[in-house]
Amino acid sequence: MLEGTWYLEKHTENLLFLHKIKRHIYHGKTAYQKVDLVEIEAFGKALFLDGKIQSAQVDEFIYHEALVHPAMLTHPDPKSVIVLGGGEGATLREVLRYPVERAVMVDIDEQLVKLCEAYLPEWHEGAFYDERSELVFTDARGYLERSEETYDVVISDLTEPLEGGPSVMLFTREFYKTVYERLGEDGVLVVQSASADPFYNDFVRDVFVTLKEVFPVVKVYHAPMFSFQMDWAFTLASKGRDPESVAREEIQERISTFEGNLRFYTPDLHSALFKLPKFLLEVLPKGRVITDENPPVWLS
Repeated sequence: MLEGTWYLEKHTENLLFLHKIKRHIYHGKTAYQKVDLVEIEAFGKALFLDGKIQSAQVDEFIYHEALVHPAMLTHPDPKSVIVLGGGEGATLREVLRYPVERAVMVDIDEQLVKLCEAYLPEWHEGAFYDERSELVFTDARGYLERSEETYDVVISDLTEPLEGGPSVMLFTREFYKTVYERLGEDGVLVVQSASADPFYNDFVRDVFVTLKEVFPVVKVYHAPMFSFQMDWAFTLASKGRDPESVAREEIQERISTFEGNLRFYTPDLHSALFKLPKFLLEVLPKGRVITDENPPVWLS
């Protein structure tokens, strides 16, 4: 018999997770998605969007350090960075560890960003107020299609493409071609790519083969996410530099200038993140190319 209040998270039709709630912080709905902010016994504060966990206090540093640093260090000297999504502000936080001149964050859901600003200060740590930061509240695809600016690094920190959700058209070949055009000569893109487990890996393999249609260098890497209850995938695409060719000494030198300590990413871990299990290596080439006519829809 379960006692107390529990949050039921539906990962797919066949997989449910239960989280024991210690405290309710916020429950509501923005123009784009349902938002639940709760404190969970095992995870601390946690953000759920449309019933799916997005970030938890216990391990958000793993996700955000893994998302940001391999891409930033693959580029030899990133000065201009754009984050697509990233409502909690933690992706921006990690980007601002570098001597960038401009960091643009484009999120369609201004209300969500304001909620995260108010209730999740441990995530953004003031990144929203940095003079190098620029917040834009609009559709990321439209923003890039209208723009003539170029960026050194594009970080796609978007929610999974739930049917009818705001991210569905931001994983297609057509969109990635736009991203390619907005990247400079040494440009790097990284995409959070959902689960890297043996069963629910359709999305990461689809993102992989779609990016292979556009970029000359595409590599998948992964990190363990306790709050997601599975291994998590990221896909890095580069116009030239292979992330696995970045020397440990270069990584050490560049991160030694950071204010504050990293809690997950290290120079030795960089290359290890790109070592994939056999089952994932075998299935990655079997994905389908995602297009505007055949967009992705998350499993549930």
